[in-house]
Amino acid sequence: MAGVTRVLIVDDDALVRSGLTMMLDGAPGIAVVGQAGDGDEVPAALDAHPADVVLMDIRMPRLNGILATHRTRARPNPPEVVVLTTFDTDENVLRALRAGASGFLLKDAPPAEIADAVRRVAAGDPILSPRITRRLMDRAAVEAGSYERARAAFAALSPREHEVALGVGRGLTNAEIAAELFLSVATVKAHITRILSKLDAGNRTQIALMAHDAGFC
Repeated sequence: MAGVTRVLIVDDDALVRSGLTMMLDGAPGIAVVGQAGDGDEVPAALDAHPADVVLMDIRMPRLNGILATHRTRARPNPPEVVVLTTFDTDENVLRALRAGASGFLLKDAPPAEIADAVRRVAAGDPILSPRITRRLMDRAAVEAGSYERARAAFAALSPREHEVALGVGRGLTNAEIAAELFLSVATVKAHITRILSKLDAGNRTQIALMAHDAGFC
């Protein structure tokens, strides 16, 4: 499986699972290693079939994708989680992102777009476009106290880390941040590693959410 991105598909609709499996198994460099029909089945599925990326439905009957995402990201060496939704205005998407998801996909997205998103998130790149990120953030009510918490967390960053974090908040890739700040991509990656630690964030998406909460983006 070296060089192959392993995917676990979690959805309560068997037809959706079958369709995604056929779609992704035919994509170069991707292998669907397992399926789960509900959020409460995810731990056992991951134990049996270690995955790099979990495609997680939000609305499931027993354990929803938000709680399942939180539990998945709390595992040792957790896989990345991409939430699946029917509508890009689903208010639960933001909650899933705060729970540790790396982004989201629409279920009716073109096959090539879904395969590309899986590869990108496995490589550590965000899969939220700036347009969608902004709409989700603007539609969501900011949690009480999140502004103060985010401001306090950002105060621990160095000036350069602050600039890099704002680039992440704007949806820029590492290469785009590097070009804008006249840094190497390796240096940007090193900054992001330190930012994740200082902000106690699980991934780039949570950096972006905190930058928004703090009023910087």
